[in-house]
Amino acid sequence: QVQLVESGGGLVQPGGSLRLSCSASGSIFSINAMGWYRQAPGKPRSLVATITSSGSTNYAGSVKGRFTISRDNAKNTVDLQMNSLKPEDTAVYYCNAHIFLDRATLYDYWGRGTQVTVSS
Repeated sequence: QVQLVESGGGLVQPGGSLRLSCSASGSIFSINAMGWYRQAPGKPRSLVATITSSGSTNYAGSVKGRFTISRDNAKNTVDLQMNSLKPEDTAVYYCNAHIFLDRATLYDYWGRGTQVTVSS
């Protein structure tokens, strides 16, 4: 069984920073891409940033230059450093990982989400 557990959400003022962390645990053979998505009230879940196992990154246009995704392949973790936060960044943030359970079995896993609220 594989679990993704997020941490680091909270309340921050506009212009502030937060760092989200996600740890994958369980019967993991290897992890392909990892990423962060977010869902604001009344809106669909959308991509924030992804990172491949080799370190290639992709960002949503709205966060480019403000957010930085990173991962530690040895620890099966992925972080999201969020700077210059805006009220429109308020959402539940979800960790995602494409995990191989063995050489041929690939599944898409999600964390339960962590709330980020940007407000004065």
